[in-house]
Amino acid sequence: MTTRDRDEERDERINMEIIVDAYTPEEQAMGWHIYLEETMDFPFKARCIDEQEVSPLEEGETVRVVGKPSSEPSLRQQFVTIEWMDREFGVPLSQLEPVEASSDTEQAIEDWHYWLER
Repeated sequence: MTTRDRDEERDERINMEIIVDAYTPEEQAMGWHIYLEETMDFPFKARCIDEQEVSPLEEGETVRVVGKPSSEPSLRQQFVTIEWMDREFGVPLSQLEPVEASSDTEQAIEDWHYWLER
């Protein structure tokens, strides 16, 4: 992935809404978990944009995202629950881009990708 240019509006949203009053990495991770869970509208369709060791998805594959698991959030990895081959399990949100999703969902995922790249 390439490093993005600064996005002042996105930076302000992240600092004032997502990680506001979060002083430790754990608090920031929880802020992200809550923001993503409350902002994304499930279910939605997403495409795999990055193959990762922890996930069976291949680049270009489209999946249905059905929720956010209660896994321990971290600042490097947030997971979403997908339906894939008649099963449901968690994959990293960083490997997905929305295909058919609400504008709020698209913005939340773009915010997360932006955060990871900065």
